[in-house]
Order: sequence, then structure tokens, then C-alpha cells
Amino acid sequence: MQIKISDDYELLARLNKHVHDIHVGLNPELVKPHDYEAFKDFFKGIIHKENYLFLLAEEAGEAIGYAWLEVKEYPENPFKYGYKALYVHQISINQAYRNGGYGTKLMDKIETLAEERGLTRVELDYWAENVDAAAFYEKRGFLQNKVFVHKEV
Repeated sequence: MQIKISDDYELLARLNKHVHDIHVGLNPELVKPHDYEAFKDFFKGIIHKENYLFLLAEEAGEAIGYAWLEVKEYPENPFKYGYKALYVHQISINQAYRNGGYGTKLMDKIETLAEERGLTRVELDYWAENVDAAAFYEKRGFLQNKVFVHKEV
């Protein structure tokens, strides 16, 4: 597998469907169905922002997944120390390639990129009902440190 930085927003919008459909299935009342044109325009608008980074995963020349990353800077305030982290917005692997170690290889690359940039923290979130994501990140050594809850009224 090859992993490279990409600015192909059209390809990213297509690859996003694999993870977005999972989110729609978990929360159809909140998450809109995949709309290629809207996603393409969204990615086009952020692809060149300096704090964003997109990794493309390829196998035998075929694009099979991507990771959407952001370097986030949290300023110090009276309550918390400031810090920088590499935030993982999404990892998407084509359904046909899941459970083949591709997500692990992407996470390895993400952690390497964080280290190369002097960042000591990789952060992400996932839907609580996404047990596959929970198991994957727990296996990778991610620790839960904050719980976000909601109540419909």
C-alpha cells in the first residue's frame, strides 16, 4: 500500500462515501445522505488551507481510502494549558478493503506525521454506536478522556 498527500478534492469526495454511509446508518436523523457535488465543493474549499492535510491510500494504483487531518491549536486559558494536536476528522476505507490492515497503516502514517511536526497528541472522535471504530482505536492505544452526551427535547 502507498500513502501520499493528496489535493484531489474530487477523489476525496468519492472516497468519503464509504465512511459517510456508516455515519448516515448510525444517525440518519442528523447526518445527510452523501451528496457528491456538495462534498466536492466542501473539500475544494478547504483542501489548500495550511492546517488541513489529506492522505490518500492506494493499493496497486487504485485509491482505496483517505484520512482527513487537521493541525489544531488550543490556546491556553484560565482553565487549561494550551497545546497543539493532530486531529483526525475522518478515516475512510473502501468496504472491499476493510479489515485488511489499511486503516492500521493509515494510523501509523498519521502518528508519524504528528511526530514529524512535533505534535505529541493525536485526537479524534467517533459515534458511540460505531463499535468497529471503538474497537479499532482502543486496539491502537487511544484513551477516552471526554464523553459528549445529548438529550432530545
